[in-house]
Amino acid sequence: MKKKLIALLSVAVLTAGLLTGCGSEKDDKTIKVAATAVPHAEILEQAKPILEAQGYTLEIKVFSDYVQPNEVVESGDFDANYFQHIPYLESFNEEKGTHLVNAGGIHYEPFGLYPGKETDLANIEGATIAVPNDTTNEARALLLLQDNGYLTLKEGAGLTATKNDIVENPYNIELVELEAAQIPRTLTDVSFGIMNGNYALEAGYTVADDALLYESADSDAAATYVNIIAVKEGNENSAKIKALVDVLKSDEIKDYINANYNGGVIPFK
Repeated sequence: MKKKLIALLSVAVLTAGLLTGCGSEKDDKTIKVAATAVPHAEILEQAKPILEAQGYTLEIKVFSDYVQPNEVVESGDFDANYFQHIPYLESFNEEKGTHLVNAGGIHYEPFGLYPGKETDLANIEGATIAVPNDTTNEARALLLLQDNGYLTLKEGAGLTATKNDIVENPYNIELVELEAAQIPRTLTDVSFGIMNGNYALEAGYTVADDALLYESADSDAAATYVNIIAVKEGNENSAKIKALVDVLKSDEIKDYINANYNGGVIPFK
């Protein structure tokens, strides 16, 4: 009886090990990515068949904010996310205590100033300008205005600048701080709005056709604000993450980006 029990337990352990192995193998071939809709989820959709040919299944879930995609990667529910640039990731890690890292830069979205109630920068005197309220993107908006001579920030404010760092405001601009996703919907209430590239695209705007000001594609901003694949620390060298990054940096994906976003999305070198 004792020998029979031992034999049954051995079979159970072996079966559990085999099942666990199968599950791990399946997990290693499934890549779950959290993304914002435009352009990130669209670009990922183009990567699906290429990854499938390599034996990987790409699962994409769209989020409408900049917080949950990081939380679900930190928790391990998703393998990666695709929506943010490095300064935002670093700021998020510092504020939230998360452990997210850059697994590869994919594209750059020029930040732009778009018309609201006003369509001409000749009318910027006393204008209200909507800007993102998260630390890194607000600083980016302020730097865009400073680079074009509309305000001056205190020395060294850089990528952590807020409106409290403005030392000269010769045009008496009033900044309206809003969640980045809300800005396209509030353009009818402000003179101008400065938008992240993905939210501008979702709202039907492009840098080439609609922006009154935008960052140069060969500027330092291109390297600083490259949109990345972010993963939890320790996973950046896994085979499936490397496969995902390689496909997103492939000529096929670069050609898709260049053909579809009218300068609003630029492949990163």
